[in-house]
Parts: sequence; C-alpha cells; structure tokens
Amino acid sequence: MSLSSYSDVFAIDHERGYEETIAPGDLVRTGPNLYPHFEVLAVHGDKAWVRNVLTGADHLAILTRCRKINGQPGIAEAAE
Repeated sequence: MSLSSYSDVFAIDHERGYEETIAPGDLVRTGPNLYPHFEVLAVHGDKAWVRNVLTGADHLAILTRCRKINGQPGIAEAAE
C-alpha cells in the first residue's frame, strides 16, 4: 500500500510549461507552497532526495513538484 499525497487526493497538476533543472545543492520548495524549504541531496530519474532545512528530516520528492527558490539562477540566466 502506498500513501496518497495531498496532490494525488485533490488531483493537483504540478506540470509547468518550461523545463527546470533540479540538481544536488539546489534549494527548492514543493508545488505552490512557500514553505518548507528543502535542500536537494541527490537526483535519480524523476525523484529527488531532499532534506528539510529547518528540521533536517529527509524525504523523497517527485521532481515535477519541486520548484527552485528565488535567488537561484533561473532558466534564462543558466543559458547565458
């Protein structure tokens, strides 16, 4: 049995109209939520191993639900 997430229960679509590369060391948040913030520890396939920066708790997150936090290089800046 797998646990359902809030996004699964309420059928929230996390797809975006652009490609955002998430890599180890990035600070991210999940979906439209402003908090908590997570540090990406590793990426494999469509999942990221993330650590809550306040509590230190580790989680697995689906990459399409991760958003880089403002202040990090965006897509246009990384292309330059």
